[in-house]
Amino acid sequence: MPREPDEDEGAQLNRNFEDLLQELRVSQNGTQILFAFLLTVPFSSGFSKVTPFERGLYFATLILAAFSAAMLIAPAVMHRVLFHQQLKAELVNVASWTALGGQALLIFAVSGAVLLVGDFLYGLTTGLVLAAVTFVWWCAWFFVTPLRLRTRHKSDEARTSST
Repeated sequence: MPREPDEDEGAQLNRNFEDLLQELRVSQNGTQILFAFLLTVPFSSGFSKVTPFERGLYFATLILAAFSAAMLIAPAVMHRVLFHQQLKAELVNVASWTALGGQALLIFAVSGAVLLVGDFLYGLTTGLVLAAVTFVWWCAWFFVTPLRLRTRHKSDEARTSST
């Protein structure tokens, strides 16, 4: 990311890491709520009525939510482990990729939860359609839209610098 005026590299890295942690606060809450909800499902009375497919899907979704939560929490723990080690640039880079991986896993976990509920309530075909729409919707907002903006911005910069 470009530096702010009168900002040295250390200040830029600190700002970038603080921005990342602020972004993760939103994702962590949603992921932790989904994970907590999934932890309660087997203890509800209706869980005895699920098919073997739904039971497997439930467990896969639970694991995806757990892995997503771990990756979205990890940057804060990484910071604590690497505190005062002069590794802020590496931390910001690895934490950013970890956060993106956690977001990707979150998309799969949410889509799996939608498939589970859709299948349970309306049948597998409807569940699959709902899960596919959910997956595409989340991917569009999490990745496609920002990447299109990024590409458009780079194209505009290249056009401006060539004139």
